[in-house]
Amino acid sequence: MSDAPRHYAVIGAGWAGCAAAVALAAGGHRVSLFEAARTLGGRARRVELDGRTLDNGQHILLGAYRATLALMKQVGVDPATALLRLPLQMRYPLANQAEGMDFVAPRMPAPWHVALALLRAKGLAREDKMALARFSTTARWMGWQLHEDCSVAELLQRFDQTARVIRLMWRPLCIAALNTPPERASAQVFLNVLRDSLGARRAASDMLIPRLDLAALLPDAAATYLSRRGGLVRPGVAVARLLAGIEAGSWRLEDRQGESLGEFAGVVLATGPEAAAQLLEGLCDTHLLRGLAHEPITTCYLHYGEAVRLPAPFLALLDDPERQAWGQFVFDRGQLGGTAGLLAVVVSAAAQAITDGHVALTSGIARQLAQDFGQPELAAPTWSKVITEKRATFACTPGLQRPDQTGVPAGLALAGDYVAGDYPATLEGAVRAGQAAARGLAV
Repeated sequence: MSDAPRHYAVIGAGWAGCAAAVALAAGGHRVSLFEAARTLGGRARRVELDGRTLDNGQHILLGAYRATLALMKQVGVDPATALLRLPLQMRYPLANQAEGMDFVAPRMPAPWHVALALLRAKGLAREDKMALARFSTTARWMGWQLHEDCSVAELLQRFDQTARVIRLMWRPLCIAALNTPPERASAQVFLNVLRDSLGARRAASDMLIPRLDLAALLPDAAATYLSRRGGLVRPGVAVARLLAGIEAGSWRLEDRQGESLGEFAGVVLATGPEAAAQLLEGLCDTHLLRGLAHEPITTCYLHYGEAVRLPAPFLALLDDPERQAWGQFVFDRGQLGGTAGLLAVVVSAAAQAITDGHVALTSGIARQLAQDFGQPELAAPTWSKVITEKRATFACTPGLQRPDQTGVPAGLALAGDYVAGDYPATLEGAVRAGQAAARGLAV
């Protein structure tokens, strides 16, 4: 970054914006961070509802998320205490073992951890285990690269994956990672995620589950980091216009009332793609920003008595639209430092699940839990709440052309999990994009 301190603006205090702001501040620059909402974190934030502290979505990080973990440490959050680290696993409720499986990787060096997990896995026949081994071996031999992108479903067919392995392993992993069903999800992006987790050292494949609410996990600490370095954090301030500044290459920001928010040497646009397109209208081509399709994610919170405790903090579920069983993963918040008896059920790629409304969705998920765990009392929670992020991620489809910095005027940079890169719309993708935007401005 440049040796001469300058004043930069970051618009949007999601994880990409926080990453960009911290990188600029660490380089010795003054930073003003603007956020239209009152709470920092963007699509990964804390929510206060009915006297309960929740998140707008339950997240899983991976040990491969090196940029995110390093950023947490940089702003004073210890990943070892803030995150529950579990080995790679796909575990279904014991009451449903006839349909599910129990796959847990031991803490051994890669790739032996996956090989031993396959040998020990319950609920998989020999042909299923052979199919999984064949996929891993072939993908490594290919260098996790395709000559031409295709759907994940097509890739699994090419690799002769069994129907059971697809249903119990690949489909839930694909939906969790890309928030896009395998039938229309990018195989290359899916392989990128597998390359950095299954294809790397053993710890990279670990699953990391937040013990803190999502704002405490990074955004709050990032705001403190900025303030201690002379930066300004301005929640509840919406930037409406970008105007050329007085100095060459500088930019002036205005709010919705036309009031000036200051002039800056450079600006990181860490908003969603639609807001970025509005700010950039007339300044550059915005068709890629406006052309992205989106997928929702729904989290259903259900509260029971304090005695309710799942066999593990995190378990997979068999989603089945035919029986209105929409949940794909369930988290026991009581085992994650939260309220005892509070469960969070995640429904990724949730467009179909939410069509009949929240009441129907909650009822279906409660019945699903009661059946899968063999505990009838789970059908009747004492309290529930559904939170849907309608534009949670971009639809990660094969060959998708994502926006990058091409054509963006000097002094401006895009940042967000949708910006062109190896990863799908994840926290790691957001952090990487934010840091890259900061490097591009302050060079």
